[in-house]
Amino acid sequence: MPRLGVIVPGFQTTVQDAGRPGHAHLGVSACGAADAVSMRIGNLLAGNSQDAPALEMTLVGGTFQFEDAAVIAITGSDFGPLLDRSPVPLWTSIPVAPGQRLECRATRSGARCYLCISGGIKVPLVLGSASTHLMTGLGGHLGRALKAGDDLELGASQLQIARLLRVPDLLVDLLRRDIIRVTEGPQSGRYAGPALAEFVSNPYVVSEESNRMGIRLRGNPIRGLETGDMLTEGVSLGAVQVPPDGQPIILFVEHQTTGGYAKIANVISADMHAVGQLRPRDTVRFEFVSLPKAMVLLIELENLINLQSLEPSHD
Repeated sequence: MPRLGVIVPGFQTTVQDAGRPGHAHLGVSACGAADAVSMRIGNLLAGNSQDAPALEMTLVGGTFQFEDAAVIAITGSDFGPLLDRSPVPLWTSIPVAPGQRLECRATRSGARCYLCISGGIKVPLVLGSASTHLMTGLGGHLGRALKAGDDLELGASQLQIARLLRVPDLLVDLLRRDIIRVTEGPQSGRYAGPALAEFVSNPYVVSEESNRMGIRLRGNPIRGLETGDMLTEGVSLGAVQVPPDGQPIILFVEHQTTGGYAKIANVISADMHAVGQLRPRDTVRFEFVSLPKAMVLLIELENLINLQSLEPSHD
């Protein structure tokens, strides 16, 4: 089987796929790619199914040696990728020859990029998924971020790659991350009208303490009408919790499955990929939308990904 050698692992490089939904009752959140849209499109460019396991790099990328020929795609944020020290484009199918070395450097834009390889990364499935859950050590490659010297097995490509492809600029523009759209949360009634208005009008800065469990924000504190504790209850991906200090937290892909903080809002599914590209010191604002509008936006996103989203590469 083809293999990939890890020369330099990067800051936090993990194997991720579409995640393992359906196990919250066991205390295990779905996990998976932080920016699932970039991973899905990268897999299409590499000739894989959209949910094939890929490498997710965070803030600083890694260096990898290919033992066999492959087709790859690098999507998400711009990590200045070099193939044998020559720049290569993002959002494009790229043929790789045996022995070539790919280097992804520090990010020039958002938080994460994805290396998708024809055949995907072959690791044992845990609860039906290859994704790495760092907080619990489940899945991925030995349940952890990659280290120098790791040797990854690649799968056999399942789809015939008839031509090299690229992604239109329209789809790349989806990575904007300045405005995150949300619906009202289950405890939004705990907040007076002025508090809700301030929540969507004031900017928030992403804290250095953010990780795959939660995106911690700093800004004007949100003050509720009720100050008493609430019973712990189940929480969902994208829930915006407000702890006692009033500084919101977006629950992210490795979030805890229960919580006792009020949830003022929930990020819509169509914008979760943008949350995955937030990096420390980024500034973000929120915008409320209705549930019907959130559904329309998700359908539009899925149509962009699945219907005529790729075009021939002329490189």
